[in-house]
Amino acid sequence: MVLVRQELGDVLRDFRLQKGRTLRQVASKASVALGYLSEVERGQKEASSEILASVADALDTPVSVIMREVGDRLAVLEGIEVPDALPADFTERFGRDGGTDGLRRADLVAH
Repeated sequence: MVLVRQELGDVLRDFRLQKGRTLRQVASKASVALGYLSEVERGQKEASSEILASVADALDTPVSVIMREVGDRLAVLEGIEVPDALPADFTERFGRDGGTDGLRRADLVAH
């Protein structure tokens, strides 16, 4: 069984290491307990959306980038091919606006 928390933890650790930051530095900047962040990175604890947002901010990385990486890794584990571009029939299937009924991206983003 694929666990999202395990992949999320792996991605957070990978981003942290790529940025050259210690667990202590990220935990401090995100105002998260060091032990808790360690458990999240090891896939032992689920991170709330608030914790994820704080850690992403501490890593100077948008949550969307983190979640995209998690999704891509999960797809690989599930044997699903993830296209880098929209499928040719996307407009036909979802409409010209991607199924948002004319809403702009700014309308979809919480303020």
